[in-house]
Amino acid sequence: MATRREPRFKLCRHLGVNVCGHPKALKRSEKVKNAAATAARTGQKVSQYGLQLLEKQKIKAYYGILERQFARYFSEAAKSEEMTGVALLKALECRLDNLVYRTGFARSIRQARQLVTHGHILVNGQKVDIPSYGVKVNDVISLKEKTRTNPLVEANLGGLVSFKVPYLEKDKEHFSAKLIREPMREELPIDVTEILAVELYSK
Repeated sequence: MATRREPRFKLCRHLGVNVCGHPKALKRSEKVKNAAATAARTGQKVSQYGLQLLEKQKIKAYYGILERQFARYFSEAAKSEEMTGVALLKALECRLDNLVYRTGFARSIRQARQLVTHGHILVNGQKVDIPSYGVKVNDVISLKEKTRTNPLVEANLGGLVSFKVPYLEKDKEHFSAKLIREPMREELPIDVTEILAVELYSK
């Protein structure tokens, strides 16, 4: 299984956004908002292509996917009746590994992917070990019984990164979360301008 393995904090500083969700990820570059701002201070100009590429890289980093996976999602999104960029982000947001992360079972996309591939996650009571699995509306994501007492998972649920998003209904008592509806673009907890990435791929 292919996965991103570059240093997370370095990647966050390069992109100018906290794509890994760690509170200290941007500590060394709090004044740097994005590549354009960096270039402005140094007198450099950022091309339109550079801005488009940056937004594509941010999307890939937020969801922990590689170029080939991005291309596949883009191809499917382009067939949608929705705006391509919105359809792309919604599909990525509903990946199983991402929703495991949003629920708070893991502190990062990488850790969420490990939980999924190692068989710790159930969807509607059935084990699913495919990180890219597309979660549907009304699907229930839960932890296996034995995993609920795992010290790492307990620590994550006890106060590490846990997103509050209106499309995900969490049930801490039963170690589960339900996708109650499709996410809306403005609800996604990511800082990207997806239209630029779409422009790059539409050339």
